[in-house]
Amino acid sequence: MTKSVRGSQAGAEAEAAAPTIPLSDTDRKILARLRRIEGQVRGLQRMIEEGRDCHDVLTQLSGVRSALDAAGDVVLEQYASGCRARPGEAVTPADVVRAVKLLRG
Repeated sequence: MTKSVRGSQAGAEAEAAAPTIPLSDTDRKILARLRRIEGQVRGLQRMIEEGRDCHDVLTQLSGVRSALDAAGDVVLEQYASGCRARPGEAVTPADVVRAVKLLRG
């Protein structure tokens, strides 16, 4: 399936219109992790397309899962230390429990 030019332009316009906020060092590290994970997932797709051995696919899948868990742990740590949709508002223990349940769902 090919993308339409109109769809590509709309996506570019939406990205251009989206407000950019300065990223913290932690945010940049999380984004770098997610980009590596994206590459790992693409690698998994290629492995399936190439008919690679199930053991190799499972090994790669395990790596992706571990990488996602590690990225989630960093985001959870940020949340627990005060990263909230409403800055300045205290994080309660119940908030942290909800966040952990959401992450581990």
